[in-house]
This record gives sequence, C-alpha cells and structure tokens, in this order.
Amino acid sequence: MWLSKFFNKEEPVGMSLSWLQTDMHSHLLPGIDDGSPDITTSLQLIKGFKDLGYKKIITTPHVLWEIYPNTTEVILAKQEELSKEIQNAGIDIEFYAAAEYFIDDHFTDQLKNKIPLLTISGNMVLVEFSMVTAPMDLQEVLFDMQMQNYQPVLAHPERYTFLGRKKEIYDQLKDAGCLFQLNLLSLSGYYGGGVQELANYLLKKNYYDFAGTDLHHSRQLSSLQKIPASQIKRLQDLGTLKNHLL
Repeated sequence: MWLSKFFNKEEPVGMSLSWLQTDMHSHLLPGIDDGSPDITTSLQLIKGFKDLGYKKIITTPHVLWEIYPNTTEVILAKQEELSKEIQNAGIDIEFYAAAEYFIDDHFTDQLKNKIPLLTISGNMVLVEFSMVTAPMDLQEVLFDMQMQNYQPVLAHPERYTFLGRKKEIYDQLKDAGCLFQLNLLSLSGYYGGGVQELANYLLKKNYYDFAGTDLHHSRQLSSLQKIPASQIKRLQDLGTLKNHLL
C-alpha cells in the first residue's frame, strides 16, 4: 500500500462518472449501426454504464442514410425491444433513444419536409458531419434547424481535426447558438494527439455543454474505465456540463 502512495499512482475513473448522471451519446441498439451487434453485447455494455455510475442512458444510433438508413420507427422499435431486455435482466437504469444525425442530403431533406427529428431532450438534436471537411452549407443547416425550434448539439467537435487550422469556425458555431458535446475518450488520447489537443483547447474556451461516451464496443468501455481520475476531476471542476439536466 505504502508503495502505491509513494509513487502517487492515479486510480482509474471507477464510479466517478456518477456526477454526470446521464450519458447522451452512445451506440447501444443492437444491429442497426456500427455499435452493438446483438442484445447480449448491448446488455453487457449497459451494465458497464451502470458500474460507471450512470443513472440514465440516451443512446444515439447513427442516421447516415447511405450506410445506416435508420428511421424513427426502426430506432424506437429497437429501443422498446432492448428496454424490455434491460428490465428482464434487472439492470436499474433509465434507457431512451434519440439519434446522431449525419448532416447530408437526406438530413436536409428531412428539414425541408419538416419530418420530426428524434431529440435527446426537449428540442436538442445531436448532429455530426464528415471528419474530412465541413458541409459548405453548415451554417444554413444549423439556422434551418433553429427556425424549426431545434437546438443543434454538435457531436465531438474535437474530432474534426481539420478545424485545428481554422479554429475561428468553433467561435462561429458557438456564436450561432450551437451546443458542443465532448467525447470523454478524447481526453485520454484514445483518438490520437490531435484530437486530444483540440479537446483541451475547447475545454479552455469553456465551449463544452455536454460530455458523452460515444460508446460502440467493449474496448471503449475498458478505455473509459482507465481514464485518469485527474482528467475527470478537471472536467467536473469546470462546472459547465449540463448532462444532469437531461
């Protein structure tokens, strides 16, 4: 024991994510995107959330029409199916589903035709775009969302590393009323040093409104459990995250 104290070895995060209460970005619905492939895996991952201290999960399967053409009906049917399995397994956690919408032609068509979008909570809609380049009409799409009383929440802005050369775009997005969601694993370098650097930049700017796991599989769950406690405490001490309000 004294050796551990002497070397000041950091403990893994353990239950310290309980202060967030809610995770609002994951891929737990079985077999409909690149997340959990089956119900057994989904239940194992959800138990992992429970062990990390979460009380509520709002899972967000991809809606990327050319690859994952998930409709609201498909998502809600899978949510209902998995919710019954969670109850049968005796896992005490709230479970809901929304979506992570990729900004593409299908998404803009949904907006144009005023097809209702799945919301994380209230009017908040999680969106993402290409890791290579931002849509030319990004500002227009976000404005159209707001005109339909949706609040855009940009998933993992730190992962768009091409914006590292154009950091003023982050300022423009925040000025336009867009909320930002941090991937917790970005803090540990899981996605690479460039992503970690951008995450730290955005943290210093106090630009993050939510934190999410973006959990797809058990390897990421193991990595979450190994995030140093100091990283999580730093995030908690900022006092800007609103997961507990979801």
